[in-house]
Amino acid sequence: MANVHMLMEARWNESFAKVLKHADLLTPDGMPLVWTLNLLRKSAHDRVAGMYILLEVCRRASACNLPVYFLGTDELTLGRMRQQLAIDFPALTIAGMEPLPFRPLSPEEDAQVVRTINESKAGVVFVALGCPKQEAWMYSHRNQIHAAMVGVGGVFPIYAGIKKHAPTWVQESGLEWLYRLIQEPGRLWQRYFKTIPPFIYLSMKQVVTTRLQRRIHRMLRMS
Repeated sequence: MANVHMLMEARWNESFAKVLKHADLLTPDGMPLVWTLNLLRKSAHDRVAGMYILLEVCRRASACNLPVYFLGTDELTLGRMRQQLAIDFPALTIAGMEPLPFRPLSPEEDAQVVRTINESKAGVVFVALGCPKQEAWMYSHRNQIHAAMVGVGGVFPIYAGIKKHAPTWVQESGLEWLYRLIQEPGRLWQRYFKTIPPFIYLSMKQVVTTRLQRRIHRMLRMS
């Protein structure tokens, strides 16, 4: 699930760009990316938000009895998630729930996490470590974890009811970043100040350049 922050991190960090290029699937999470894709490709793209992915995967996993694992955040969040999952998806098999510390894991700790996940027989592992940490973690463990890994960013606290989910009209208007900024100004203002202006400039530059190239190509074909 890609957003403005993730794309700008990839532009500034070549190693992180490599991580994204090796992802099996990237979905546009955020209306600015959807708008840019639609302008570039002249096609109708939809937003695929992390919450939608979480709910849909849990629904389908419940239907086919596929165990699901939840990795990240903290004990409180995971505990409330377990309660809500029992209400929304009573048939869901929760293979495990494990928080991870903010500090780097020791090799022994990391190996234990891998063993625990694999021994749980989970078919899907939701990873909520935040960007770019979760993408780097999934990439570095791609040949160790015997399950499909899905990065969902900050979805866990929202699903658990600890943080508020933006109303639909806010999401569709592209103002979810402002909604989140109001909730967590101390944590997010620097990130948004750093990433949003250059994204707007670069995306518009790409749109203008692409359209100009198409126009020149059509003129050459007609001549």
